[in-house]
Amino acid sequence: MQLKDFDYYLPKELIAPYPAKPRDHSRLLILNRKTGKIEHRYFYDLPQYLKPGDVLVFNNTKVRHARLIGQKETTGGKVEIFLLKKEKTLAAGEIWQCLLGGARRKEGLRVDFKKKLKARVLKRNADNTWLVLFNKKGKVLEKIIEQIGEMPLPPYIKRGAERVDEKSYQTIYANPKKLGSVAAPTAGLHFTPGLLKKLKARGVQFENITLHVGLGTFAPVKTENIKEHKMHAEWVEIEAEALKRIIKAKRDNKRIIAVGTTSTRTLEAVLPKGKAAKNKFKHQDFSGWVDIFIYPGYKFKAVDAMVTNFHLPKSTLVMLVSAFAGQPSRTNGRKSIFQAYGEAIKRNYRFFSYGDAMLII
Repeated sequence: MQLKDFDYYLPKELIAPYPAKPRDHSRLLILNRKTGKIEHRYFYDLPQYLKPGDVLVFNNTKVRHARLIGQKETTGGKVEIFLLKKEKTLAAGEIWQCLLGGARRKEGLRVDFKKKLKARVLKRNADNTWLVLFNKKGKVLEKIIEQIGEMPLPPYIKRGAERVDEKSYQTIYANPKKLGSVAAPTAGLHFTPGLLKKLKARGVQFENITLHVGLGTFAPVKTENIKEHKMHAEWVEIEAEALKRIIKAKRDNKRIIAVGTTSTRTLEAVLPKGKAAKNKFKHQDFSGWVDIFIYPGYKFKAVDAMVTNFHLPKSTLVMLVSAFAGQPSRTNGRKSIFQAYGEAIKRNYRFFSYGDAMLII
């Protein structure tokens, strides 16, 4: 499969700069992957498509203030450091994998921030990320980041982060103890307390997993043969009891409905196959790095339906939903997805992080 097979044209005016208000008043495209039928509803209609015993799996990660703006120590020029993940703790501070913005990026560059935070660029990695040493560490560094950093809105939103994004770019169920993402798990942004209450009253089971969204989710594919793309690993945590309940529901033929591609990738990477599902994770939580890459041809073993947003052309996310739309009986999921996307464009759906949603069933 070639990268160009996952390209499409999107008018710029359909990129959503702000979310719908209320959140659950975003539009919802329903795609039946067995028949190819498309319906057009609103997100608050979601309970009509779920039934008692269905399991909704949420990613409860919380987005950190990952965008830091500082000045070069020598010239005062602007430097942007975008935090990706912590690599190592030293006596002198912490080393982070980062993206760098600004002119004349180089090893040895020293950057000053507010709150007496300083950084030194150590090394440029082969994947064009950088290793950066900060002079603070632990809870002290975390507190400073939250005080001086900005919400990491994606670059296609052509505005700076605003006060409204402090809440809008977090899911309502984000767990403060699960701070660690550098982008929001955007399928979850549509849920409201009222909608969750209706779903619970309908008998829908809720489960939480954690995947800290990082470069693995949003890094662009640069290889023409998509199979040559290498996913960056992202950190995952799931409590043993949640895993046992999800595995039991799957054995009992209940539908597992992933909220977002991050929940989908987590479940597909972690849940065991066949007989192993009976005993694995019986007594312990799961935590570890996940780098699963899902594209057409992948055989899903855990997820039966998916809530998701509309994704960027040529992204690993549009490849994932194409793979999902191709099962269990349809063979050309890519064609099915792009037919749905074409319909959404004709009807002026709003796209990407703050845009509208799909339910693929």
